Amino acid sequence: MHVPARITLPIAAALLLAGGILTFLFLQLEGTRAMLMAELLEEPAAGSGARHETPTTTLLPLDEEGALLHLRRGDVHALRGDWKKAEQEYAEAVEKDGGLPALRKLVQAQIQRRDIRGARTTLEQLQRVGASADDLLLWESTIALRTGELTKAQGLLEGATASPQQQYGLGLLFLMTGKHEEARAALRETAGGWEPVLRAHAREILNAYEEYALFPESPEIHLQTLLSRALAEAGECELALPMLSRVTRQQDDYRDAWIVRGFCELTTERTEEALASLEQAYRIDPQKPETQYFLARAYGDRGDHANALTFLQYALRNAFQPEAEVRQLLAAEALQLGQSALALEQFDTLTKLPGATIETFDQCIQALLAANRPQEAIVKAEEARSRWPLDPRAQMLLQQAQAAATPADA
Repeated sequence: MHVPARITLPIAAALLLAGGILTFLFLQLEGTRAMLMAELLEEPAAGSGARHETPTTTLLPLDEEGALLHLRRGDVHALRGDWKKAEQEYAEAVEKDGGLPALRKLVQAQIQRRDIRGARTTLEQLQRVGASADDLLLWESTIALRTGELTKAQGLLEGATASPQQQYGLGLLFLMTGKHEEARAALRETAGGWEPVLRAHAREILNAYEEYALFPESPEIHLQTLLSRALAEAGECELALPMLSRVTRQQDDYRDAWIVRGFCELTTERTEEALASLEQAYRIDPQKPETQYFLARAYGDRGDHANALTFLQYALRNAFQPEAEVRQLLAAEALQLGQSALALEQFDTLTKLPGATIETFDQCIQALLAANRPQEAIVKAEEARSRWPLDPRAQMLLQQAQAAATPADA
């Protein structure tokens, strides 16, 4: 039986989008990791011939109690989309003389949190310590785009010299104003440039256009949702949300649009809106593990730890990936509810996953010690020492566990 194209094309496009949602969290994490590496390297792509300003204050003191420690903590929170905690750590890094790297991370967190006044203050500090003109242009135009000042953004970008930052900003501006051919041209320039983070973001957005081109008869809302997903992956949720609102108004049973919308509302600290969006996605498809996971995060942010725990268990049962992420949150929510046995079960499993680190073992050992189970903590610490025999932290964990097992009057 022949099925009309008007039915098959939207379904195929929706399936492509659903496949992208499955890797949604991974793409966000990997993009941020690339950003962190790029900020440290501060070099153009090999053979590109392009040059840009190199800050004079990029090195940080190797002080585990100072700026570097706070930057690392902030990066962990940023990777999880917790920009509030990330901003707090980056601000501490600035206070401890973290220099240009700390200020760069701080302004990114402030922009993510819609703290425009704070971001503008940090931009002034960045200018004083020697941030490149191209980077300042990108941040200033990003603020203008996010606050709806499109004319201002256009003036900033069109009056600037050509650079990946300028081309990327123009690409976003054209996308937001519906000039898709111009957007693609600017993004192709960015994708071929030397700036690694913007290059990756531009490719993500171009991929959305390419996916939609496979189904030219598919409705316009599929393009809007694909672009919104790509913007979210590139850390531009604030720009994606107006598009997603239009999509869901037009088609209120579009599950994947509701998921991306809920994710963006969650990461921009619109907790109640995120909860409503994700509950709508859940009503459409209650088995989707991504919906369950993000619903759990929304409930957790709201302080509803019982519902958060329930939906995390659903997500785990339905094979949400990455497994370590859901188990980490499950352990945290279990501790909030006083369910130490469930939390310890998660920590133990985390140490057995392929990607377990010494930090994972540290969490497990601290939880065991808090539960007054020092002998089990010793076993875990010995396992950590056997895995990382040259890491002094492993020996310190073992000593800590042994000290907890020794009677006070011994």
